[in-house]
Amino acid sequence: MQALIDKAEVLVEALPYIRRFANKTIVIKYGGHAMTDEELRASFARDVVLLKTIGVRPVVVHGGGPQIEALLRRLGKESSFVDGRRVTDDATMEVVEMVLGGRLNREIVALVNSAGGRSIGLTGNDASMLQVRRRLVDGRDLGRVGEVVAVDAGPIQAVSDAGYVPVVAPLGVDADGLTYNVNADEAAGSIARALSAEKLILLTDVEGVKDPGGKLISRLDRDQVRKLIGEGTIQGGMIPKVECCLDALSGGVERAHIIDGRILHAVLLEVFTDGGVGTLITR
Repeated sequence: MQALIDKAEVLVEALPYIRRFANKTIVIKYGGHAMTDEELRASFARDVVLLKTIGVRPVVVHGGGPQIEALLRRLGKESSFVDGRRVTDDATMEVVEMVLGGRLNREIVALVNSAGGRSIGLTGNDASMLQVRRRLVDGRDLGRVGEVVAVDAGPIQAVSDAGYVPVVAPLGVDADGLTYNVNADEAAGSIARALSAEKLILLTDVEGVKDPGGKLISRLDRDQVRKLIGEGTIQGGMIPKVECCLDALSGGVERAHIIDGRILHAVLLEVFTDGGVGTLITR
C-alpha cells in the first residue's frame, strides 16, 4: 500500500508543474551517454512521449560526436579539434551529414515512435532553418563548422503544431547554400531562443555545475554563473554549456538546465519535481 501512496505523492508533486508547462515549449539537447545506453535511450523516449501527451511541446535537438568519430575511424580518417570543435573538411562533412542527418536522426525518430509517440525528423538545413556563417577560432578556419546567425523556427513550429515531436539534427546552411556542422548545444540554444521556449535542457554526462568542494549546485542565476567562471570554479567543457544557457536566457528563454543524462527519466525529474536532478540557471 505504501508504494501506491508514494506513487500518488509523485503525481501530486508533479501537478502544478504540469499545469504550468501546458502548451509551453521545452527544447532538449539530447546527447552523451543517454544516446548510447539502451536503457537510457528507452527512458528518454518515454519521457519525451509523456511530455507531449500531457500537453507540453518538446523539441529534441541531438548531437552525435562519438558516432561521427566512430565512423571516421572505420574509414581511416583522423580527427582534429580546436577548443572542442571538430575541424571539418569536405570529406569529414560528408560523414557528419551521413551520421547526423541520416542514421542518428532516423534512429531517434524511430525511438520516440516506438515509445508510443509521433515524431518527425528535421535537419537545420531543411528550409534553411539554421542559417550560419563559417566559424573562426582565434583566426583559425575550422572548415565547414558553422556559427548560427539566424533561425527560422517555422518548420519546427509547424511540426509541433501538427501534433508531432520535432527531432532536429544540428546542421546549418550558409548564404551560398553550403551545409555546415553546428555544435549541438549551440543549435539547441539558438532554436530555444527562436521558439521563445519555456525551458532549455542540456543532457550531459555530468551531474551539473559543482562548487569547489564537488557538491552539485542546484540553482544559479546569471551573475552567480559569471562569478563562478571568473573564479575558475566553472571551467573546461562546462564553460561553453553554461554560456549556451546564458545566451538562451538573454534571448528570452525562461529557464535553462544542465542535467545528468545518465539518470533514468532525468528530464521528467528535472521538470516535474521540486528538487530536480541537475543545475537550474535563471535570469
